[in-house]
Amino acid sequence: MIELVGFDGDDTLWHSEGYYQSAHAEFERIIGEYIDLADVRVHDRLLATERRNIKLFGYGAKGMTLSMLESAIDITGQRISATDLHRIIELGKHVLAHPVDLLPGIRAAVEAVAQHHRVVLITKGDLFHQEQKVASSGLADLFHRIEIVSEKDERAYRTVLDEFQLSPAGFAMVGNSLRSDIAPVVEMGGWGVYMPYHVTWAHETETDFVDHSSRVVQVENPAGIATAIEELQARAVA
Repeated sequence: MIELVGFDGDDTLWHSEGYYQSAHAEFERIIGEYIDLADVRVHDRLLATERRNIKLFGYGAKGMTLSMLESAIDITGQRISATDLHRIIELGKHVLAHPVDLLPGIRAAVEAVAQHHRVVLITKGDLFHQEQKVASSGLADLFHRIEIVSEKDERAYRTVLDEFQLSPAGFAMVGNSLRSDIAPVVEMGGWGVYMPYHVTWAHETETDFVDHSSRVVQVENPAGIATAIEELQARAVA
C-alpha cells in the first residue's frame, strides 16, 4: 500500500531547464566570437566539463557557471577577455534570479494526492537556490517534509523512508527524470509516476532504465498525477 508520495521540484513543480538551456545558448554565442563553432563541439565539451565537476560543485546554476568559465578558458586557448568572462558570470546570476513559474495545474495535482497520502518534496541542487525556489513557489505548505539533497540515489531516498518508517513498497515518486526520480525508487521496490518535460539536461537522460516497468505510470501533465497514483495503489494491493 502506498502511504508516501514524493514530488521532484525542477521541471515537475516549476519550470527550470529552459533557463539553463538559454544560458548555454548565450554561452555558445560568446565563445563564437573567438572560434569557429562549426569546428568545435562546444556543447559536448561544456557537458563533459559539467559532468566532471559535479562531484566538486554539485548540481545547479553555480556549478554550471564555474564549468562555463572553465570551458571558455580552455576552448579559447585562454584568449577570452575578462569582459566576456564577466558576461558568463552574469548568465549564471540570471539563472539564479529567474522567477519561479509553476507548471499549470501542479498545485491542484499535489493537493489531490495529499487528500489520501502524505506528500514530500525531494529536490536536488544548490541548497540556497533550491530553498529560494521552494519559498517562492507557494507550495511549501502542502508538504509534510522538504528534502534538498546533493544527489538523488538510493541512499537519499532511504534516508527519507527511514524518517517515515516506511519500506520502499509504500513509496511512490513523481518526477520528470527517469535517471534521478524514477529509476532509484523503482529499483528499491517503490513506484514511479513519470511526467516527461519538453526539454531535459543531457546528463539526466543517461540511464539504462526503461519506463515501461509495471511499477511506473507515465502521464503527460499534472492533471494525470492523482489518477496515476490511484492506479499504482491498485497494483500495490493486487
